[in-house]
Amino acid sequence: MSDTEGTKALLDPMSARPLYVQLADIIAGKIESGELAPDRPIPSENHLADEYGVARLTARRAAQELRERGLIVTVRGKGSFVAARLPGEPPETTD
Repeated sequence: MSDTEGTKALLDPMSARPLYVQLADIIAGKIESGELAPDRPIPSENHLADEYGVARLTARRAAQELRERGLIVTVRGKGSFVAARLPGEPPETTD
């Protein structure tokens, strides 16, 4: 089984949860685990669509969901990036 087949298995098209929410949860998990670091880009909508075998619109809606959760920020002309400080994370203090 290739990596691509393994990632596709994470999305369940028969689930009551929309695919974009499932995809957003997968990306959120990568952010929380540190696989996607703060202030670094996330994969493009086209890349996510290809990697997970979904429509580009599904990948776009997943990115919108992540923005609403405060996990990513999008800069026009540059792409989407992991938020520098995640929601619920205490602000950095300098002693």
